[in-house]
Formats: sequence, structure tokens, C-alpha cells
Amino acid sequence: MNQIVQSIIERARLLKKNIVLPEGEDARVVKAASEVAKNGFSTVTLLGDPDEIKKNNPDVSLDGVIIVDPKTNPKTDEYAKVLYEKRLGKISKKTGLPEYADVEAAKKYILSDYAMYGACMLYVGDVDGMVSGACHSTANTLRPGLQVIKTAPGMPLVSSCSLMIAPEGGHPLCEDGAYIYADTGLEQNPDSEKLAYIALSAAKHCKALLGVEPRVAFISHSSKGSARHADVDKVVAAFNRFKELAPDILADGELQFDSAIVPSVGQMKAPGSPVAGHANVIVFPDLDCGNTCYKMTERLAGFMAVGPLCQGFNKPINDLSRGCKWEDIFVAVAVTGLQTEIKW
Repeated sequence: MNQIVQSIIERARLLKKNIVLPEGEDARVVKAASEVAKNGFSTVTLLGDPDEIKKNNPDVSLDGVIIVDPKTNPKTDEYAKVLYEKRLGKISKKTGLPEYADVEAAKKYILSDYAMYGACMLYVGDVDGMVSGACHSTANTLRPGLQVIKTAPGMPLVSSCSLMIAPEGGHPLCEDGAYIYADTGLEQNPDSEKLAYIALSAAKHCKALLGVEPRVAFISHSSKGSARHADVDKVVAAFNRFKELAPDILADGELQFDSAIVPSVGQMKAPGSPVAGHANVIVFPDLDCGNTCYKMTERLAGFMAVGPLCQGFNKPINDLSRGCKWEDIFVAVAVTGLQTEIKW
């Protein structure tokens, strides 16, 4: 097992948080739940009909896995009340009527959407985090978070990052064995204020997941004024705002990607910079850039991509790629456990 992944798992083991997986109908999720229980670094709660789950996964041990059937769980009415009260006064754009006429209507909904059910469990504290999205869209995972869990106090947005873990044997430019890339999955074209908060969340992820001090680079097609454009101005403004938010975190911008991670280039293009050539948190100017670069790093450089991981929720929720393997879910559960310690 990769050293970074092993470190994350061992630190998650010290916390032993309870993570809910709403997609008990997916064989990959069931396999991941089994392996988490076997390894014992988290408690895992699987949502679904236990008889169906066992019948559809006859070769998978469910020893140690908590299976909750929403249709028979005595706490379902409590969770329905949570959703009803959270959405009270909200009007459906489709019907022009209240989203939920009463608690019974909210109950009907959470029994049709287990991600929303899991978010209600998370809200009341019956679980500590949620991982979903193996067989549902990103919107299906984020909607419960935004409607029930909401953003952490003082955090203006939910964004995402990817943990990029170097291949076995390491990479000569990756000093800490991994990078944090942000935003790689959610915020399409953030303004400078949003970009500063995306960077702040990513820096906190670096500390929590890698156990090292963040060195934040704000990426552009320009290094220290080598080009002039409104897009460059946005990145510079984001860096300046970040320094107001987190004056004690090492950061610099604007930097080209090679200036950020290659020591010789960083020294040439940004002499005296506190992070140039040594960055471990890479903040991209927009989603097209961030998403493309994380996939290129994964496919061409052989890095393991964990995420995109959500950042900024009041309690941890993570979205999976629908193309994920059970191993990805396994690691995401460990990461979600560590996220419970982050103060956004």
C-alpha cells in the first residue's frame, strides 16, 4: 500500500469515525464497506435492505458493517423532520408550491433518495461523515449537503480539491509525496474572493491529509508579471486576499506551473519567493484548468487521484466519481474521517 495512503489510514484509525455510504445497491460500495470493516480504521454504515445486499454480494463478508434499512429504521421519522424543517418556506421552482407540504412528504423523499437520508443522519450526529456518488451524479451528492449540512461558519462556498499521490518510488519534483490540487470538481470560474477561500480550504486539507505545512501556489500563465491580462489580475488579487485571510501560511502568486514545482525554474522566474519550486498546494484559476491538470497528472505521470474531495461543508461529505473502483471508496472513507478534524 502506498505510504501516503497508509499514513492516512493509520491516522483515521486513531479517530475511528462512523462514515455512511448511502449506495448499498452498488457492489463496489459494498466491497469497500467490507474492506473498511476488515481493516478497522473507521466504522462504516451502509444504507439499504440487508437481505438484498447480502443476496447480491454473496462472496463479500459484512462482518462489522452496520447496515441500516431506511424503510424499517425507527429513526426515519426523525430524519424526515430534519429535512422538513431545513426546507421550510422553500418553494419548488417546478411547482411553485412548498418543497415539502409536511413531514410525511419529506419522509417520502428521503426514502427515495438515500444520499439525502444520509445527510440527515449526519446532521443529527448519528454518523460523522458521508461518501456518495459511485452510482449517482455529483448534484445528487451535493444537493443534500447544501440543503441540510450547509457551509461551515465563515466559509462562503463549497469547493473541491484532489489529493494527488505520487507513484511508488516517489517523483523527483514531489517533495512531500503528494500534492493538493484545487479546485478540480466544483467551482467553474471563481472570482478572486472565491479563489482565495478555495486556496484556504486546500491548505487546510494539506495539513490534515499530509501532515505537513502547506506551501500554496496560485497558478497562472504568467509568473510575476511576465504577462498582463485580466485573468492574471484575478490570480494576483486572489493571492493578496489569501494573505489577508491566512498571513501565516506560505503562499505566492501569480506563478506558472513549472515555476511552482521545479526548483530551478522557480529560482529563475520568481527569485526570493517563499514557495516557488517547492509548492505542495496548487491552486488553479478555474475549473477547466484544475480538472484537466489533475487528470493529466493522473494519466501521464502515474499519480493516484483521490477525489475530488469536497471542502467547506459544516460536516464532511465527499463525492465519488461514477467510474471509481472499490479501492477509491476505501481511501475516501479514511480521508473523510480525517476531515472531521478540519476547522474550515
